[in-house]
Formats: sequence, structure tokens, C-alpha cells
Amino acid sequence: FCSQKPKSELVRTSLRLLTSSAYRLQSECKKTLPVETCPTTDIQLVTQQVIQCAYDIAKAAKQLVTITTKENNN
Repeated sequence: FCSQKPKSELVRTSLRLLTSSAYRLQSECKKTLPVETCPTTDIQLVTQQVIQCAYDIAKAAKQLVTITTKENNN
């Protein structure tokens, strides 16, 4: 029973990363829309942020797959 707690904490941590990264990705992508783009918008920086968010989403998804696969095999 005690071994379940760390796994569920890992799931919560991964879900938090997934959720926060998705919100950040949405926010960064909105900056590229013509309506919100202003002369001071650094598109290269926004692009780097989008790439980082996408990486964080993929990382969180991989963590969830790994955790669920291990739990299902036990």
C-alpha cells in the first residue's frame, strides 16, 4: 500500500507539468498572432519558448506513460 503513494505523487507532478506547459504553450503561441504581435515582440524568443513548452509537454507525457506502464506491469 505504501508503494502506491510515490507513484501517485509522480503522476500528480507529471500532470502539473503537463498542464502548466500546455497553458504556457497556448500563451506563447498567442503572441505570434497578428492581433497580439507588436513591434517589440521577439519572434525568435517566442519560438524558443514554444519549443521549450512542447519539450516539457512531451517530457510529462513520457513520464505518465512510464508510470502507468510500470503500474500495469505490477
